[in-house]
Amino acid sequence: MTNMIGAILKQVVGRGDIPSGVRQAFRKAKREFGCRGLLISDMMEMLRIALASLPQVFICIDALDECLPKHLPELLELLRDIVQGSPRTRIFLTGSPHIGGTIQRYFAEAVVIPISPSTDDIRNYLEMKLNRDEQPEAMDDDLRVDIVKVILDNMSDMCVGAFSFSILSAKIVCRFLLVSLNIGAVLGEVTIGLRRKKVEKMVRGNGLSDAYTATLARMNGQKGNKSVLRLKVLKWVLYSVRPLRAE
Repeated sequence: MTNMIGAILKQVVGRGDIPSGVRQAFRKAKREFGCRGLLISDMMEMLRIALASLPQVFICIDALDECLPKHLPELLELLRDIVQGSPRTRIFLTGSPHIGGTIQRYFAEAVVIPISPSTDDIRNYLEMKLNRDEQPEAMDDDLRVDIVKVILDNMSDMCVGAFSFSILSAKIVCRFLLVSLNIGAVLGEVTIGLRRKKVEKMVRGNGLSDAYTATLARMNGQKGNKSVLRLKVLKWVLYSVRPLRAE
């Protein structure tokens, strides 16, 4: 937790002259017995002083769900204290859905911004993957056009489920993952003919199953114990007798 608050403090004071109050608080802690590191209370006081000298501050924290569950409530409490002590400060958070309720307990008036990938987002992603094709000799202009068209046309069928991505609980569907599997299955083939067959399977409705099969095949082809470990994890999830929590 000290690392997180310390990182925020460092970015706030690192933009220019360090406020004298922050310098004094640091020197005071340094003079104490054992030259201890700064405590959370020290950092919060320094942060309060630093924020007071700025006209407006935005604190952005990405992937909040990666914070250890035992530390998340404390972090959210500290962020709430920062906002309450500095009304000109705004908090922007992203994370997975399972922390949405926790966030709402600390930021009841949080603004929720729904997000979902547009067709243009998917098209741009496909073009990027095609431009990075490691075997360009196994591609021609007609096939390239067909790949983009078929995947875009079949996007709704690919989206077999959805998950939430929080910008204070914003939503994003899982299309990118499934589109990635499909384009990966096509580009994993080494000839134009084989790639064309993959695309035809998508048209017949077999594309998603084939994409998962291709993904499993790539896993099995990995060296050492990696493939064994990944399959064990998949089986563990598949045969679980209760819904699994994120932790």
